[in-house]
Amino acid sequence: MRLFPIITAILVVAGLFMLVFQRDTLETAAGSPEAPAAVQTQAFDDTEEAPSKGVSVVALRSVAREIEMPVLLRGRTEANRRVELRAETTGQVISTKIAKGSPVEAGDVLCRLDAGTREASLAEATARLAEAKARAPEAEARVIEAQARLDEATFNLTAATKLSAGGFASDTRVANTKASVETARAGFIAAQSGAASSGAMIQSAEAAVAAAEREIERLDIRAPFPGTLETDSADIGTLLQPGAVCATLVQYDPARVVGNVSELQVDQLRTGLAANVRLASGGALTGVVTFVADTADPVTRTFRVDVEVTQDQGAPVVRAGQTAEVVITGNGLPAHLLPQSALTLDDNGRLGVRIVTKDKLTGFAPVSMVRDSVDGVWVTGLADTADVIVIGHHYVTDGVAVEPTYQEPGI
Repeated sequence: MRLFPIITAILVVAGLFMLVFQRDTLETAAGSPEAPAAVQTQAFDDTEEAPSKGVSVVALRSVAREIEMPVLLRGRTEANRRVELRAETTGQVISTKIAKGSPVEAGDVLCRLDAGTREASLAEATARLAEAKARAPEAEARVIEAQARLDEATFNLTAATKLSAGGFASDTRVANTKASVETARAGFIAAQSGAASSGAMIQSAEAAVAAAEREIERLDIRAPFPGTLETDSADIGTLLQPGAVCATLVQYDPARVVGNVSELQVDQLRTGLAANVRLASGGALTGVVTFVADTADPVTRTFRVDVEVTQDQGAPVVRAGQTAEVVITGNGLPAHLLPQSALTLDDNGRLGVRIVTKDKLTGFAPVSMVRDSVDGVWVTGLADTADVIVIGHHYVTDGVAVEPTYQEPGI
């Protein structure tokens, strides 16, 4: 009696198992093979009709932007001008000494020399000029007189020639008249020579006056430009010979910062670029590039660069010989800002990025890194607009079909 319920329970469990977990087998055993066949056919059809998809990657549509290419160099400050004022003539200093560090304006007298006999020489030269000019009218009168005598002699010769042709004058008279003409002509030439000599005497006297005046001008040694005395001027009583130093004058406004740049960066510079200057003392100045050398230093193979800075009110005082750091900006360059992780190497070891072409195929574009920043790296070598693969570029090679998902810029 107990065996029947156990068998019944086993059959019920087996039936439930077949119904739940082996339903397809039951349908096949029941003679309904159409359903599995339809399923297989549908699966096959899906396999045949489904289009082949490329590799999924994440790309960034990058647009080139203009960035500044700063050039950093270290240099030193120099005076914009520095000149030693020297005497051009001999004389004793009669002006008082001016202390070094004193500001002077253009035209200020730094050393004045004793005139000596130069005033008398000027007066003599002036008198000679007046005398030469007074003799000029006399020489002109002699020319006029000689011209009149020549005209008279010529007229007499003409008359004597006509009378001689008519038999009314002798040949002797004609010959005497010709001699008178030649004498008058010689007198006229002499008068012209005297007038020319008078003119030469006037020019010589004028030159003597100019030389005397110039010699007197040389007695005052003046500042050619505004600046500061670097040395004391010559003290009173000092005898200066031609070439002796009266004082040394420097000008620091505008000041100059001189540095050297390598041959790798010199092509990025040109005159007119803005520059920021920071002194070793901490002061900051602004300036402009005024000179870029065309010839490298034969020892260091670097090129000299001059930056002119203006000492505005409130700016730090610039002195010659200070160490300065110069950052030259303003030289623009189109570049792309990309994540640093997007960079890769090709089989030849070139640095570049993987890009997506118009046919949704991958390609390699070599780039050059020009600047690093917290937002990524700035690179050149790409077109103005490029689809750069930023995720998945390590798993594809050239010519692989991809399905890009575009990332928003700035992510």
